[in-house]
Amino acid sequence: MQDDRAALILAIAEGFLGTPYRHQGATRGVGCDCIGLIRCVWRELYGAEPEAVPPYAPDWAERSGEERLLDAGLRLFGPPIAFSAAAPGDVLLFRWRAGCAAKHAGILCDAGHFIHAYEQQAVTRSALVPAWRRRIVAVHRFP
Repeated sequence: MQDDRAALILAIAEGFLGTPYRHQGATRGVGCDCIGLIRCVWRELYGAEPEAVPPYAPDWAERSGEERLLDAGLRLFGPPIAFSAAAPGDVLLFRWRAGCAAKHAGILCDAGHFIHAYEQQAVTRSALVPAWRRRIVAVHRFP
């Protein structure tokens, strides 16, 4: 069951590969950001988004200092799971550096790769190298 669900989540996310990066975007082939990618996968899984996403500035995490992304993860996905238990299709949340709010999200492909919308690039598959791995602050599974 989980394998089928993971395959579906990955197929949806892979369908966004090459979609240009667009701040606040959430449309396949047109543009999306990292939050938009997660929103799009959610919409395709469940038919609608669970809540409206308010407008946010590119520097929202730096200006507010609030853990909006982590709070949304808890609200929508439930408690995080340990990275050691992470499986393909899980949502990864990242913090750029200690003391800053979490600000980036992606979807785990396998132990060594994830899909994310990367600023000034596009939706891409990246290696989960140590520089990315050490920035993971939460792992969530789609409900």
